Amino acid sequence: MTAWFATNLIAAALLPPLSLVILLAAGLILRRRRPRLSMSLILASATALYALSTPWMGGVLLKSLEISAPVSPEALATADAIVILGGGRRVDAAEYGGDTLNGLSLERLRYAAHLHRASGLPLLVTGGRPGGGKLAEGEIMHAILRDEYGIEARWVEDAALTTWDNARNAAALLQAAGVKRIALVTHAWHLRRAVPLFQAQDLEVVPAGIQFSSTVLDSALDVIPTPVGLRDSTFALHEWLGILWYKLRARFAEGKT
Repeated sequence: MTAWFATNLIAAALLPPLSLVILLAAGLILRRRRPRLSMSLILASATALYALSTPWMGGVLLKSLEISAPVSPEALATADAIVILGGGRRVDAAEYGGDTLNGLSLERLRYAAHLHRASGLPLLVTGGRPGGGKLAEGEIMHAILRDEYGIEARWVEDAALTTWDNARNAAALLQAAGVKRIALVTHAWHLRRAVPLFQAQDLEVVPAGIQFSSTVLDSALDVIPTPVGLRDSTFALHEWLGILWYKLRARFAEGKT
């Protein structure tokens, strides 16, 4: 079992929907010996499932992670390069005959291409092969930029398995080229975790987020449970869990020095 697989297995157990299934199962197991506790656990799992599945709650949780507004042309002009963080792949996609990017990565790539055309800044793509597959995210992003956007990435990092790795590996390439300030392209809810990691590598960061969330109740549909609402809530909780893990990891590393 690899460290990447073990970490993601633990995260899955701590996050919905698996964490809610575990809570519900515990309630059912205890229903004869501890009926009150059993009912409390069942109600807690049901209530949490309802709340986390609403688009409004998903938006609230994602908004709690946002640290900046959309990047302005003036802020972008201060950067030396644009860094695009991979957001995942589809391994062995049948219609493409091999590995390709998932929707999150494509959204980031498209926005980075937009920023590149507006600024002329060089691009760095970063992402390895977490979970296996044949092609790294960095390689696939490089190919799509070249073949579909007519843009050539200047740097390709293809070994990172985590955001922590993205920052360390990308910083080594950028600093060797004299880059000190970057525009970091990822989802707005990912920036709170990603920006400090790049700053820890002595890089100045201009946050360049996409898909900013809303906390406004536009209609009654915002409080009706949906798969998208649960997905957004899970994204947000995954980020907060990752932030906590990286803080503990950094503190542990400091204790060993």
